[in-house]
Amino acid sequence: MLELSTSVQYIKGIGPRVAEVLAGKGIRTLQDLLHYLPFRYEDRLNPRGIAELRPGEMATVIAEVRTSGLFRTRRMPIFQMTAAQGRARLKCLWFNGTYLRDRFKPGQMVALYGKVEEDRRGELQIMQPQFEILGDAAEDGSSDGADRKLAASLEVGRIVPIYESAGQGRLTARWFRRAIRTALENMPPEQSDSIPAAVRSRMSLISPTEALCKVHWPEPGESLTDLQAARTPAHLRLIFEELFFVELGLEFKRRQMKAQTGIAFRLDDRVREAIKKILPFHPTAAQKRVLKEIASDMEKPFPMRRLLQGDVGSGKTIVAFEAAIIAIENGCQVALMAPTEILAQQHYFNARRILEGAGYRIVLLTGSVEQDRKRDIRRHIAHGNAHLIIGTHALLEETVEFSKLGLVIVDEQHRFGVMQRLKLMRKSNEEPGVGAKSTPGAAEPDVLVMTATPIPRTLALTLYGDLELSVLDELPPGRTPIVTRRVSDERSTEVWDFVRKQVAAGHQAYVVYPVIEENEERELKAALKMYRELSNVVFADLKVGLLHGRLDNDLKEQVMRLFQSGELNILVATTVIEVGVDVTNASVMVIEHAERFGLSQLHQLRGRIGRGAAKSFCVLMTGGKVSEEGERRLDAMVRTNDGFQIAELDLELRGPGEFFGTRQAGMPSFLIANLIRDRRILEAAKREAAAVMAGPNAEISQPEIDRAIREMRARWQNTYGLVEVG
Repeated sequence: MLELSTSVQYIKGIGPRVAEVLAGKGIRTLQDLLHYLPFRYEDRLNPRGIAELRPGEMATVIAEVRTSGLFRTRRMPIFQMTAAQGRARLKCLWFNGTYLRDRFKPGQMVALYGKVEEDRRGELQIMQPQFEILGDAAEDGSSDGADRKLAASLEVGRIVPIYESAGQGRLTARWFRRAIRTALENMPPEQSDSIPAAVRSRMSLISPTEALCKVHWPEPGESLTDLQAARTPAHLRLIFEELFFVELGLEFKRRQMKAQTGIAFRLDDRVREAIKKILPFHPTAAQKRVLKEIASDMEKPFPMRRLLQGDVGSGKTIVAFEAAIIAIENGCQVALMAPTEILAQQHYFNARRILEGAGYRIVLLTGSVEQDRKRDIRRHIAHGNAHLIIGTHALLEETVEFSKLGLVIVDEQHRFGVMQRLKLMRKSNEEPGVGAKSTPGAAEPDVLVMTATPIPRTLALTLYGDLELSVLDELPPGRTPIVTRRVSDERSTEVWDFVRKQVAAGHQAYVVYPVIEENEERELKAALKMYRELSNVVFADLKVGLLHGRLDNDLKEQVMRLFQSGELNILVATTVIEVGVDVTNASVMVIEHAERFGLSQLHQLRGRIGRGAAKSFCVLMTGGKVSEEGERRLDAMVRTNDGFQIAELDLELRGPGEFFGTRQAGMPSFLIANLIRDRRILEAAKREAAAVMAGPNAEISQPEIDRAIREMRARWQNTYGLVEVG
């Protein structure tokens, strides 16, 4: 018997060379191989007869290869293979199928899977079918008769697991079936179960060994529908297990944080008066509720860890400034970290406008600040002369030392790595430099994480599971819903006439493009070219500005100031304005090639308008053919302004990994679980993890808790790719 930690190269039939290929798929140990699950299943117990097939259905067919060959069209080479059962024939076509030229031989038995269609002559065909050649010894190198017999028994007469191939197709689904069968036969007879018995009983979980056997080799009678939907008892056990140990780690972090020494801020009448003094308008009920939650956390003797989530325009910034005043009035400094210079500058301008009149000293520290000025700013920070320090990653530099850091505000958290957040939090208890007053082991600062990206609850439970959640679900009074319309760029003349009327009424407009220059992507209108056309031809009598990421920071700031002051009527821009530009007089946004933008990105862009009392309009212009997914994105934008509805659909369309655009977001690397499909299991896993971490009781013993924590630590470090716990 092999150990679960045994390298895959020691499994029969693998060896060092194949182990290298498997490592590229993240498969390094026996355990990794056993958790490489099928992505679908085929019913080869009752494969379909060709004569029974109907157009429009997905089907598995086992048939004999009759003819095959490559033919060329004007656009591309197409490979055609005809399979048959007696006289019944089925045509199979692969576009750009040159790679299949020598793949099929007359007389071979082949398993085919795909959508059945009718060609122009009414004959049945499958376009781009998935296929496996059955009983072809050359494919897997087997020469032994018993091996061939085993291979055949794994291919037909049963529900067959289908795996993604590896090594540029050299390791096929068929190869994985045999390798995993061997691995199952050589794994420990019964693995120890790290999930406490009471949890297993409540969740009706089968054992891990039984789950692994049945997920790879379903028993006769297992529902094919449940298999495809990952809803068999075997799947549910493995999904729950994965989510349970993620949630256990997050619960562990939460409890660790509460054991740390924080700053118990006082919230007396003097602090309350200071907060009231800076409010530019009467706060909404949601803002009052959220500030109360934040203030309550800040009064506690352990560090606050809270996520402030609110749609664009919901007033997160003013709530963050109110929290900053609590810290400053208690003699502490506040650091606000933003992901881009434009957003940092926007916060700086807002902070000066709202806070400087009350006597608070605000500084801006970004990478583009001149060295002499940087040294002055750093000295002010170290001596405690700066109350609110706003910046980008520059705040993380070793040369930046705080006098007494009490609150860290991180904006657009998903753009920062988890380690970056931790690094800034720990600035308060590093060894101090000259002029710094902090001491090693000092109290941890409170942390307020802000995001304008509406995050579905399922993602918030994993990405921010160690944070308490506050949601601003109400827009400030006077805001009118944005009217969103979709038009083809063939109607651009009408759109520009509409923009001109809005400008004549005293409003301003954005025109957004997906790229800066034409050569970046063919057939897309580019910001530079369209800026010239709009400023010189279409709106020659108006003032048009240009803003994109390649402009130097001084020029960006100048353009922003001109637009904010109303000296520019129209701002032509790329997505650089997605966050940071806040102009209440801008009531129109035209997004060209809207089909090329992600859904959350479109929503963020649209959030730049509708920030004043005037009725606002977002025009989504499309060019060329729009994909089915593009249609769904555009329809959602026209249908709703609700960021949470949009985020749910965006998560569904793109999946969790792409939703944030980067792994540095701190998303766990799930092998089995799917946060969209498995949201109910995630909720259950969170509940059960909290019950386990609550401590031993009549149902759960201390040794069971210890075993679960050991397993959780190992998974967080080795499997999920997350920051170490504890």
